[in-house]
This record gives sequence, structure tokens and C-alpha cells, in this order.
Amino acid sequence: MSEPSAEVPAVLSLSGITKRFGDLVANQTIDLDFFPGEVVALLGENGAGKTTLMNILFGHYVADEGSVRIADHEGKLVPLEQGSPNAALKAGIGMVHQHFTLAENLTGLENILLGTQTLFSPGWQRGRARRKLAEVMKQSGLEVDLDCRVSRLTVGEKQRVEILKALYRDARVLVLDEPTAVLTPQESESLFRTLRALAANGLSVVFISHKMAEVLSASDRIAVLRGGQLVADLPTRVCDRHMLADIMVGRHIEPDERLPSKEGAPLLILKDISTDDGRNALHDLSLSVRGGEILGIAGISGNGQATLARLISGLEPPKSGTIEIDGKRLPADPRKVMAAGIARIPEDRHRDGIVGAMTVAENLAIEAIRSPAFQRLGFLKFSAMASRATEAIEAYDIRCPGPDATARLLSGGNIQKIVLARTLDGDPKVVIAAQPARGLDIGAAEDVHQRLLAARARGAAILLISEDLDELFALSDRIAVIHRGRLSEPQQTEALDRAAVGLMMAGHAPGEAA
Repeated sequence: MSEPSAEVPAVLSLSGITKRFGDLVANQTIDLDFFPGEVVALLGENGAGKTTLMNILFGHYVADEGSVRIADHEGKLVPLEQGSPNAALKAGIGMVHQHFTLAENLTGLENILLGTQTLFSPGWQRGRARRKLAEVMKQSGLEVDLDCRVSRLTVGEKQRVEILKALYRDARVLVLDEPTAVLTPQESESLFRTLRALAANGLSVVFISHKMAEVLSASDRIAVLRGGQLVADLPTRVCDRHMLADIMVGRHIEPDERLPSKEGAPLLILKDISTDDGRNALHDLSLSVRGGEILGIAGISGNGQATLARLISGLEPPKSGTIEIDGKRLPADPRKVMAAGIARIPEDRHRDGIVGAMTVAENLAIEAIRSPAFQRLGFLKFSAMASRATEAIEAYDIRCPGPDATARLLSGGNIQKIVLARTLDGDPKVVIAAQPARGLDIGAAEDVHQRLLAARARGAAILLISEDLDELFALSDRIAVIHRGRLSEPQQTEALDRAAVGLMMAGHAPGEAA
């Protein structure tokens, strides 16, 4: 990796960028230049303004103040038309979103050509496009079957198609939002090797990430936003993860510390569970989670984790097999599941964790709304709900105007804190934590992790379902890998190798991984 010299002109320049949404200042007078041949990581807490800044750059938003300039063919910086993604594309700015924007029913080639020519274009035009793409793939190392339907591609291959879309349009600046969120460790390493090779050929690469390890290993420069302001712009070689974490949140962050557990008897037992759920089906799955233990489930999204979480939560019955808690068989009934002492942190906090139109107080009480604490003779006790919410807001540092704040207006981290307060304050016997820190900044993720470790210390059995190996290795006492609905034998975390776990996530047998 290399740092641009002072003589190298910027390919893109942001000057005095300010963006407001009502009273909220998302970006405040940000000055940031990007140079050809470098990889820049953009860091910041949830709500720090990273995505807003990139959306201004790509034309989705218009800045209230400031300018975006891009180098013309002579290298002179000229204003970029704001509010026009088409203008950004024509100027050579490509963006790969965290959630891919591909048409699943079309081939890779057809997706790449969308917007550049009609899908019914003459064969000679299609042939010319193929020849250009063949050259792009050769130079970038991004190999993919262009004639395969996108729905049949792996997640890593879909991401390659997204990047090829940008390179086919002669992108000079490539922006990636959380590019490794759904990739295995091996796919992530391959991606960053490709990005470094592209940068070596003159491309300017910008990526948003919360993962410190990849930021430190893959970038040349790190820009940090906090509260909408640029608070650091440093060469990667002078940074370390603790320094960056402290800059991001404006305070010292203590690392996760998993003390030896005092494991008790098995509290959650699944025996020979099978389901009919398409590609998310489970096949003869068995596991046991003891009190005072965190059992981590590693796997790429779509391999049955969501089905597993729904089964234990009582949201659907298994085709065969049994689920027991504390020695008693568990029915497929969410109310009885909660009564038995199982609490859940759902994978999709917006869809399954809250009712967005309700207040913070209502969301905190919703799972216990029939209890005497919040209801009497069919009438809700709103004062009790508000009092409970005030306590939770303080205890969990939920940043909101108050108990009557509408939940959907809060940031992802604060919504997750509502879910945690509702889930953990009742001292549950079993906690199903599905992707509990997904998309959260390091400060919010650290808070989630400490809450889970505290529940473990109280004797709860915790099933941690995550695609983040850093999270799994930091918190789990044992780890198992799920692939296409089949679960490997759990092993002690200290005995496992990250690379081997990554290969198992991709479908390799343990022996092959070793």
C-alpha cells in the first residue's frame, strides 16, 4: 500500500460539506480529498454522518452548503452536479451499497449492462460489451460467470458483479458501504486483495466499515467522523484499533473480556430438529446450551440461522425433533416460550424488534403488556410504562427525547438498546441473540457485548448467532458452524482456528479446513 505524494492531484474533493435534516446536523463543514491509487477507510459511530456524506457524493442527497469537485480529463477539479446519481456515474464515481441492487432474475452480464444499453440491443453491441468486460475482469481479477442468473450466484459473486458494474462504466472512484458485512473471512481477504490491485492501477477506493481489523489491514488512510464532523484524517500506519475506537466515540473503550464461565446444567436442548423451509431448512440438528455459557453459531446468512431462531422463539414448529428448556418440552407458542424464560434479540431489529409507530415506553412494555405491572382490569397503566421506560433509558443509555419518543425515529444502536432492555431486564433463563451487533458502531457493539456477558455471568444460557467471527471469538465459550442447515460439533473457542472456521462456513468439512 502507498500514500499519495503531495504532487499527486486529488481526483475528488469535498469542501465545506454541510447537510441538515431539520434540527439534526448530519454533516458539518467537512473537507476531505481523495487521491488516485489509495484506499481510504471511513469510520464513525452509527449516526456519525458517513452514509450521508457518501450519499451526497453519489448524488442521492444535495448538500446545504459546500461543494463536490472531481478532476476532469486534464486533471483540473471541476464542480460535480449535485443531486444526480447519473452525473456521478458519468463523472466516474461508482458506489456498491451494503444491500446489493441487482435484479435477481437477470444474468450477471444483463445486470452490468442495465442503464448503459437496452437488454434487446444487437448482438454486436453485446459482443463488444463482453470483450470490454473480459478485459476488465482480467485486469481486476474479478472472475464471475456472466451468463449465470444472479439468483444462483454466491454472495461474494454478487458483490463482484456490483464492482464490475462500476468498473465497466470506467469508475475512477469506487465507494463501498460495509463491503464485508455478508462475506466469509476468505471472501473478505479476496475482496481487499482485489481492491488493493485496483488501487495500484490508479483507482481511488473508499470503504465504510465498522471492522477494525480490515480497516487497519486494507487501507492507506483512515478518516473518522464523529457527530457529523471530521475529527481525524490519518495515515493507517500511525493508527491502532484502540486509538481509533477512542477517536470514534470520544472516550476510552474497554475491550471485551470473557472471564472463565461457571457452566451449569443444560438449559436449552434441541434434539434431531428438521424443518421444511427451502434453502433455510434444518437437517437433524441437535445442540445443547448450558447455563452460564455462550454457544456461538457461525455461518453465512441464509444457511438456516433464521429458521433456528424462529423455532426456539416459538414462531414455527419443527417438522420433526424436540426442543426442551430446563427439562420441559417447549411448544411452538411465542407466549408460552416467553413464559418459560426464553428471551430473544431478533436479527432484524426494525422488522421484528420494535413497532416503529409506537413510543419507546410502549415498545419496552409490549412483551409484558398483559402483566399486572402494566395492566389492570383491561386498562393500561401508562404511568407505570413511562416510569419503567425512564429507568431503562437511563440504565441502557437510550439516546432519545424521552419515553414518548417514536421508536422508528431513533438510530439503529438506540433501537437495539430498547430490545436489550426489554430482553435482558427480566433475567431470562435463555437468550437467543441473532446478529446482536450487526451494523452497530464499536461503542454500541461494546455495550451489547457487555450486556450479554453480564447475562452469562448471572447464569443465563445464551445462543449467539452471528456472521462476525470477531464477535464470536470474543464472546463464545464454544462455537459450532452451520452450513445448509447442518450443524457441526461445537468446540471450545480456544481450540479453534479462525481460518478453519471461515472455510467451514463456506462448506468445507472440518478435515478439509484443517
